[in-house]
Amino acid sequence: MYLGGLGRSGTTLLERLLGELPGVVALGEVVHLWERGVIAEELCGCGRPFPACPFWRQVGQRAFGGWTRGHAERVLTLRRRIDRTRRIARIDHPDLAEYARAYRSLYEAVGSAVVVDSSKHASLACCLVASGVDIRVVHVVRDPRAVAHSWGRLVPRPEDGRPMTRWGPARTALHWWAQNAALELLPGRGARVTRVRYEDLAAAPAATLKDLAERLELADPDLSFIEGHTAWLGPSHTASGNPMRFHVGRVELQRDDSWRSGLPGGDRRVVTALTWPLRARYGYVGVAA
Repeated sequence: MYLGGLGRSGTTLLERLLGELPGVVALGEVVHLWERGVIAEELCGCGRPFPACPFWRQVGQRAFGGWTRGHAERVLTLRRRIDRTRRIARIDHPDLAEYARAYRSLYEAVGSAVVVDSSKHASLACCLVASGVDIRVVHVVRDPRAVAHSWGRLVPRPEDGRPMTRWGPARTALHWWAQNAALELLPGRGARVTRVRYEDLAAAPAATLKDLAERLELADPDLSFIEGHTAWLGPSHTASGNPMRFHVGRVELQRDDSWRSGLPGGDRRVVTALTWPLRARYGYVGVAA
């Protein structure tokens, strides 16, 4: 399962919930694993540095005979050449097969029937589909005004305390439009795409997850870890993602609508204008502030 969408749209929450289903392993944002995990040796979701995590050591050994800086740098070089949003209209590069093979080898080395990659980027999903990798794309959307408010917040990274990347409202709106528009193109490239709204997941977690599991052909999902709007999460081995990837134990699944009071009127109008008509397509019209 490949979770696509713009960051701060609820992909990490959905990934953590999917990772609790039997036979499903959540991997985090694999697109960043090469730089943040292998090269920078940042923390796995289990709290250990990436090189010291037994799960990832085993995956690396099975997939590549071990993790090496040289191989990670090669994948990053290929990403810069091939994996670009502007190339989605025509993904055609002599090194595409090599690039996709790194991801395929990693997924297969996990040894699970289903893995979840929350890399988000439509361009990577397109590369994988074009190379014949068996993926189901889950397109995660959220009200762009809420996304813009989230991108403007000052949030420290648990790994080192440094602030996470921040964007202004106009930049966020343009990225929201570009990523979602790119994901809309994937069915035309042969991808199987299912859409989920963050707001629906927050309003009815178990029902939304059950419906998604059925659409993805996951048999008899055990949702006993969710009671109403409360979920219990076990340890994960997500290689990259937002701070929620480190959470273990009880989590309250409440919709975050702080943008209604926290996003200034001028910024709201900018986002509203720049995200039409996709905003309407996803049902974000006439939502009272």
